[in-house]
Amino acid sequence: MKLDSPLVAPEVLAAHLDDPDLRIVDVRWVLGQPGRGRAAYDAGHLPGAIHLDLDTDLVAPTGPGRHPLPDPAAFARLLEGHGIGDVSTVITYDDVGGWVAARLWWMLDNLGHRSVAVLDGGYPAWVGLGLPVAAAAAISSPAAAGPGPRRLHLAPAWSNVIDRDTLRSRLGSLVLLDVRGAPRYRGEIEPIDPVAGHIPTAVNAQIDGNLGPDRRFLPAPTLRNRYEALGCGSETEVVASCGSGVSACQVALSMRLAGMPDPILYPGSYSDWSRSGYPVAVGPEPGAPPKS
Repeated sequence: MKLDSPLVAPEVLAAHLDDPDLRIVDVRWVLGQPGRGRAAYDAGHLPGAIHLDLDTDLVAPTGPGRHPLPDPAAFARLLEGHGIGDVSTVITYDDVGGWVAARLWWMLDNLGHRSVAVLDGGYPAWVGLGLPVAAAAAISSPAAAGPGPRRLHLAPAWSNVIDRDTLRSRLGSLVLLDVRGAPRYRGEIEPIDPVAGHIPTAVNAQIDGNLGPDRRFLPAPTLRNRYEALGCGSETEVVASCGSGVSACQVALSMRLAGMPDPILYPGSYSDWSRSGYPVAVGPEPGAPPKS
């Protein structure tokens, strides 16, 4: 299956289910409810799909924030164990507008594996079209995925990321997007992190704004107009953040679809910032950069 976009329509994927190099990855997950994603997978998933869990498979045991990026070599070995190799085309999906799936897309793309895409509309779009689903777990060993073990060669380190201290030193000189919901951004609620509010200077750019009423991604020109209105341009340095570095990856996907430069990812995001003792802003305005 040849990809020409980081997004694939359900109708297109359905025509390639017999491709021996295709690996479909279900990453459905629910915040604060361990096991819910796997339970959803067990109840029904795309034919041949495997399940990877955000909390255990796509993170490091420790690090900044709630979902720190794993060691790239360990990540590659994990995927090899599920039959994903250099020749594999990986299609990933969720049921929440693509933001969990975008995490896996971003990880593989960032480490140099370009044959990866997110299923547009995710599981709801697939089911809504009456396409086939399976309930039995897929066999995910390398031997079952093709002739001989799969080897996956990825870059040894993450790129286009920023840490907390570097971000603080540059606030005010770049565009910082916070994709969390507006009540969390404004500091009216905070269900999981220790301090309510947002990183000073951050602009609220909720991820639902990238989707149409059908929960599929908006056309490229519409996405481009949206991000330009948020202050992003071809010469602008943009940092994407969220609660823990996951949903921000949907911004990276959206900006790629829009034909714009990739944003920098703050992997720790607000879960890292809010534990640092650094200043936070509350209310609907971005706020001023902290004083040195």
